Amino acid sequence: MDEATAGTAIRVRRREEGDLDACVRVLAAVHDRDGYPVDWPAAPAAWLSGAASLAAWVAESDGVVVGHVGLGAGSGSDAAPGLWSAREGAAAGPTTVVGRLFVAPGARGHGIGALLMAAAVEEARLRGLHPVLDVVASDTAAAALYERLGWTLLATVEQRWGPDRRVAVRAYAAPRPGG
Repeated sequence: MDEATAGTAIRVRRREEGDLDACVRVLAAVHDRDGYPVDWPAAPAAWLSGAASLAAWVAESDGVVVGHVGLGAGSGSDAAPGLWSAREGAAAGPTTVVGRLFVAPGARGHGIGALLMAAAVEEARLRGLHPVLDVVASDTAAAALYERLGWTLLATVEQRWGPDRRVAVRAYAAPRPGG
């Protein structure tokens, strides 16, 4: 999937093992600027790889990695899969969790996040899975992106992230195919 944006060639492709160092550098810049991820992982490359057990993609601008997204099974702490299943009942079908989406601060505003999300959703659909995701409620820019892309807010829930820490999380589901 290639797209020219503002004179710069943007390319979204499958992430390769050799991309992880570049992804970690971009993630560090995002963390410094936006506080994502909320808690910096002890092993950022493993953190990126673990959540992307099904597939992951990078976005490149002129050959330089500027974004990332993963697709995985999720974990027991993810709210969206259960909320989707409860909402849709027997028709829900299996889900997959979109995660670890980030775009370098200097590369934003060119549709890169939407391109990465499209790659993840397309792969989920090919696998017969419905994409869902959780996002920290305070990350209003990410929530705005998902809503612009037609994702449905399932609920805002409070999660326990430690013995004395609770975090509000917004759970979203992708639009149904063709709608």
